[in-house]
This record gives sequence, C-alpha cells and structure tokens, in this order.
Amino acid sequence: MGITSVIVTGDNHATATAIANEVGIDQVFAETDPVGKADKMKGMTVAMVGDGINDSPALVAADVGMAIGAGTDVAIEAADIVLIKSSLEDVITAIDLSRKTMSRIRLNYIWALGYNILGMPIAAG
Repeated sequence: MGITSVIVTGDNHATATAIANEVGIDQVFAETDPVGKADKMKGMTVAMVGDGINDSPALVAADVGMAIGAGTDVAIEAADIVLIKSSLEDVITAIDLSRKTMSRIRLNYIWALGYNILGMPIAAG
C-alpha cells in the first residue's frame, strides 16, 4: 500500500513491542504521553488510529484521525472517521475506500473539464 506503519503508544515498551511483532510493525515508540504522540507526527502525512482520551490530541493533529467505535466519546469526537468494529482490518478498508473515492473524484473532474471544453464553443454558437 506504500504506507509506513508506526506504533506510538502510552503503554510500556514490552507490551508495545509484543503487539508490533504480532502485526508486523518495525518502529515502536512506547510510554509516550498525549502531547508526545502529536509531536511524533510533525512533518509527516499521518493517519492516526486511536481509542482513548490520551489519543485525542494526536487524532486532531493527524491529517486523518480514525477512532475505534468502542473507544471513548472524546476520541470519537476528535476523529475524522469512526471505525464501527474494533478491527484493524477496517483501517485498510477505510484507506482503500478513500483512495477509490479520490480516484473517482479525479475522473469526474476530467469528464467535467472535457464536457465544458466541448460544450462552451457549441453554446457560444
């Protein structure tokens, strides 16, 4: 997908590393406070997935914030997208859907431009 996945969590290093190994993520920042999570994102294009109050600053700072539906109300309010199921597979689905949507929007712009380029001379008579 051309995406680099990173875990930035407030959990301890052992837990974060175990989860990272299980899902195949190489880069882990553990025991990070809420402000530190937002700071890790500076200068990058970021989609953040979170579920708690501590994730809210990072969800707001991210280009796209995704909250897990079973998360706190604060995280859900801070996010751009709410994933109904508590499954990381839905993150992949959301990214795929957003890419398809942007592709369709670009195609529609091309059709509209072509229609207007051909239609204006005809309308001008």
